[in-house]
Amino acid sequence: MNKLVSGAITGVVLTAAVGTAAHMMNGKSPARRRKEAKKTAVRTMQTIGGIVDGITSAIR
Repeated sequence: MNKLVSGAITGVVLTAAVGTAAHMMNGKSPARRRKEAKKTAVRTMQTIGGIVDGITSAIR
């Protein structure tokens, strides 16, 4: 019984370690996600600014 539990615990720990390593290699880092979100926000604000400028020019 003790060997069965020990083997199961070893399997769970090994699976967690492999899963964590795979996630770290494949997932984007938080800094990169933050940088991409900032770029997207800047582009969005520039687009909105261009639209507002176009509308104000059309009104004048």
